[in-house]
Amino acid sequence: MNRRPMIIASIAIVGAMLLLSAWAWVVLPADARVPIHWGAEGGPDGWADKTVGLLLPPAIAAAVATLFALIPRFEPRRANLERSGTSYRAIWLGVLVLLAGVHVVAVGVALGASLDVSRLVIAGVGILFVVIGNYLPKVRPNYLMGIRAPWTLSSDLAWTRTHRLGGRLFVAEGVALALLGLAGVSGTILAVSLIAAIAVLLVVLFGYSYQVWKTDPDRRTA
Repeated sequence: MNRRPMIIASIAIVGAMLLLSAWAWVVLPADARVPIHWGAEGGPDGWADKTVGLLLPPAIAAAVATLFALIPRFEPRRANLERSGTSYRAIWLGVLVLLAGVHVVAVGVALGASLDVSRLVIAGVGILFVVIGNYLPKVRPNYLMGIRAPWTLSSDLAWTRTHRLGGRLFVAEGVALALLGLAGVSGTILAVSLIAAIAVLLVVLFGYSYQVWKTDPDRRTA
């Protein structure tokens, strides 16, 4: 897998986050507080000083990018992960863009902007779900990315069919979450909706993968 373009993109995204932090450092007063956590209703309920608040998000993004860059080295089924390169890079980019978006919102709130963070973050997560859903069916069996149930890992048929269904469900739930986030629904409902969406995905996909696994004559049982 050619990771060089994504490494360059990651450096650019983290660099842009650092530039935003540097600008905010100059603009914000010395005793400014930067939000680092938000309650269910969208208002910030956790704060940090400028050093932590402005440097933590780029540091997290850098750590996530490093993890994505290193994961292929430790994948036992590396050939399959290489064949899933387009999906891997798309998810990598989607996660980093979401983290960068959250950083922009946090800086905006620190500067006095009135933003409903829950709505924006849920909408962003919904868009990320859509991205994941579009690429999930193209992911080949591996141990580090995808729907890694015991049955998908021991049956290529279960892996393929579960990821096809999972792709459709991720897109559907992603669109629903994005619309809820943009519609002005309360933060509590958004939080419950996100948890419920993830729970439904897990129950449906794990149950479906088991059913397919039982019908696969080539499944591995040992």
